[in-house]
Amino acid sequence: MAKSKGRVSDAVMRRMPKYYRYLKEMRDDGIERISSRELSDKMGLTASQIRQDFNSFGGFGQQGYGYNVNELYEEIQKILGLDKTYNCIVIGAGNLGQALTNYSGFEREGFHVMALFDINPRLIGMSIRDIPILDIEDIEGFLDQHRVDIAAICAPKDAAQSIADDLIKYGVRGIWNFAPTDVTSSSEVVIENVHLSDNLHTISFRMGGYSL
Repeated sequence: MAKSKGRVSDAVMRRMPKYYRYLKEMRDDGIERISSRELSDKMGLTASQIRQDFNSFGGFGQQGYGYNVNELYEEIQKILGLDKTYNCIVIGAGNLGQALTNYSGFEREGFHVMALFDINPRLIGMSIRDIPILDIEDIEGFLDQHRVDIAAICAPKDAAQSIADDLIKYGVRGIWNFAPTDVTSSSEVVIENVHLSDNLHTISFRMGGYSL
């Protein structure tokens, strides 16, 4: 059973989705029980690190038994908030915005994309998987009428912060920013800045002969 919510390090938080993904694969494969050592072999982490991570949430499993895969999967699902559903919108209906909307896996995880918004009159009125592309000028009215939890920003760099400020003002609680700049806020809104090129830069770095 997970303990009450408290401060968890960013490093631990970043590893939780990986645990969730591996446990889902094991559950789907019919694996019922696993030890921290076996889990460490699969994930490339030490058994000690895994136990420390889980202890951040109260610890799971039993000495000599290990972890019940399904129970651990469900506990991490709750920790990640994936036992709930979230209404989402996408700002920017260009290639990236359309690609995000086209990914049906978000629906399976409980992230429901309600609409895209754009300024391009050639896109407004079209649909992606029956999800409408609306005029960005109509976003305030849309947010007044619908609960939106998360907004993905796929807009140009110069517009990103202004869009984020407006979304926060309208009550959006989470921002997933793909613009090539960091957006910030002084409020309690959760912001995740994603820089796709960073991963390519890391690959390029490591191909140059360096190891981490």
